Amino acid sequence: MVTIYFIRHGESVGNKENRFRGRFDFELNENGIRQAEALRNELSDVKFSAIYSSPLSRAEKTARIIARDQVGISCCEELTNIHLGSWENQPKALIREQYPQLWQTWLTSPEDLAFEGMESFAEVQKRAYGFILQLLPQHSGQIIGVVSHRAVLKPLFAAILELPGRYFWKFDIDTAAYSIVEYRTERGFTFTNLNQNKHLVNFIREDLG
Repeated sequence: MVTIYFIRHGESVGNKENRFRGRFDFELNENGIRQAEALRNELSDVKFSAIYSSPLSRAEKTARIIARDQVGISCCEELTNIHLGSWENQPKALIREQYPQLWQTWLTSPEDLAFEGMESFAEVQKRAYGFILQLLPQHSGQIIGVVSHRAVLKPLFAAILELPGRYFWKFDIDTAAYSIVEYRTERGFTFTNLNQNKHLVNFIREDLG
């Protein structure tokens, strides 16, 4: 069996200011650091064999706080955030005004969202899920951490759960929350915990965009 802790990075300025983040390299803000530290304390008894992280600083910093210099961290492009082209670092209110039709697609079926310079959710899902499948034989009998982004974890979870069609708004993944998945060769993936956030005292719900 392989046990995977899927972790979303702590809060950044981009989250606080309700901006589209994508691959814009926002760092953790003060609350995000506190969130990551609370998560570290929450997972203090977990014996990670390795932690894999998006190379963006908000994810890597979260991973390093969790690791306590006791676990190796690998930054992997397959876990980096979705590429959103010209939308990156733009306030969502501005996108809503300038691109009302695309904004409506984002609110209802982001899986169908497409514009010049954007990486599709199908492409994100393919690279992230393929990467996880490659990790499994390397970590038999171990516990690993995977630190990434909402727009990566949601498509990844949909692949793990074999969810067709629209999935993005069917569940929340909060900053510095974690989900636990077990993998067995004979059974495949099993979620044992989803979006655990009980260790957090201050986080932003992003279920409305």
